[in-house]
Amino acid sequence: MTLEDLLAREAIRDTLARYTTSGDRLKIDAFVSCFTEDGIIEAEKVRRGQAFRFEGRAAIRAWQERWLAGEGATHGATFVRHHLSTSKIDLTGPDSANARTYWVAWTDIGPDHAGYYLDILRKVGEDWLIAHRRVRLDWEAEASLFKAAIVRSRGS
Repeated sequence: MTLEDLLAREAIRDTLARYTTSGDRLKIDAFVSCFTEDGIIEAEKVRRGQAFRFEGRAAIRAWQERWLAGEGATHGATFVRHHLSTSKIDLTGPDSANARTYWVAWTDIGPDHAGYYLDILRKVGEDWLIAHRRVRLDWEAEASLFKAAIVRSRGS
């Protein structure tokens, strides 16, 4: 492994952490900046009705603005904290990488929901950005405060 590989991996970890902390804090500019201009975020392997797909920074921004506005009583949580754990990063080229990262979200009820991210990342300038994020849900609490949140925040 080269020094450049180590620096790339650390930059990718920073992007993943920035996504999580800015998303939990609804810092929309910081959240959107984690994606390439044509970035995609989508849910896979979720219950019927919970799927979503947003393409491009404008669509991702609009989605986050609906969360911030609390449209449709998005969820009942007073806080949410996503905790990242194991993250396997594979550099696939000088400007490309794949990552698989496990996560669990905590809310007022304790552990609320959990799963993993499958990411395709691309180096843009000096930054490593998410080009495609697939969110996979493995588990959610029976009383999850987020069960209907995605449906309420999807928009039309």
